[in-house]
Amino acid sequence: MGEIDISDIFRVLWKKKWTIFATTSVVTLIAVAYVFLARPVYEASAITMPPTYKDIANLNYGRGSETELVPITVKDVYSIFLQSLRGETLRQTFIAEVMAPGSSKDEGEARSNLLYSELSKLLVVSQTRKDLPDEYVVTIQSSNPDQAAQWAQEYIHRAGKLAEQEIIKNVLYEADVKVRSLDRQIADLRENAQKVREDTITKLREALRVASAIGLEKPPIITGNPAVQIAGSVDGQLIYMRGTKALEAEIENLEARGENDPFIGRLRDLESKRAFYKSISSNLQDVVAYRMDGDAKPPLNPIKPKKSLIIMLSFLFGVLLGVGFVLVLYFLSSNSSKRSVFSQ
Repeated sequence: MGEIDISDIFRVLWKKKWTIFATTSVVTLIAVAYVFLARPVYEASAITMPPTYKDIANLNYGRGSETELVPITVKDVYSIFLQSLRGETLRQTFIAEVMAPGSSKDEGEARSNLLYSELSKLLVVSQTRKDLPDEYVVTIQSSNPDQAAQWAQEYIHRAGKLAEQEIIKNVLYEADVKVRSLDRQIADLRENAQKVREDTITKLREALRVASAIGLEKPPIITGNPAVQIAGSVDGQLIYMRGTKALEAEIENLEARGENDPFIGRLRDLESKRAFYKSISSNLQDVVAYRMDGDAKPPLNPIKPKKSLIIMLSFLFGVLLGVGFVLVLYFLSSNSSKRSVFSQ
């Protein structure tokens, strides 16, 4: 096998320069056509941060040691927001309702799952930096720059709404548990007061029978220094000493009493606490679970396709392809010439 003469190769390449130029031009034109005909992909981002204490102030209305409700911190609220932001439920709903509305109805389950898998790659939720664990960025790709920015903000907005609903639901559930506990305590106090009232009437009736039997109409007065009027208490053994008139009046008053509430010691305090827990729902307004670090701006330039890179690479590939094609033809023709010489 003969040695390759570099000068011959350069002469062949120069001789076939128009072939190389034509090959390079065709490849480059194909790349240019792809670049300008391919649908561009734009990427928009939006960054979230924890809310301020002012944003969650209404959640802590009346919370403290007096009401036995633990105050809610910014960290508590933001952690619930991040759960919604990174959750699969929101992602599935957002893709189905916003990015590809109606796709699950028009296509089969396998096709729908494939579409979801593809669209899910266009939606990324991640930390901005490791040294800023509270900052998260939502990045969305779309063929429309305005749409990409709108989708990024909409996704965060939906996560915020879900978080706020979850937080308010938890607060209301906690208050409802307190209300139900107080309702039970109030009911027990009223039931107990009714029993005490009935027991008191029974004791007074027995004392009335004793006073009537001994003919004691008024309580006796014992003079001395000082004078003391003897009248037994309801819990004592000398109730009859009040006399029949006082006992009859007290029995009549107890039987005619409309309700026992004014005579129940802790009732008003419990009712006040119950009213507070019931009022919590009216104070859960203007609760914000996150903040955005500025608005998502529509990107000016697409991230795909990279026009200059593709055109440059296609040009180089066209040159290499043309050179390779010319060299292959050259070596094939050289080998054919040699074989013809040896065959003679």
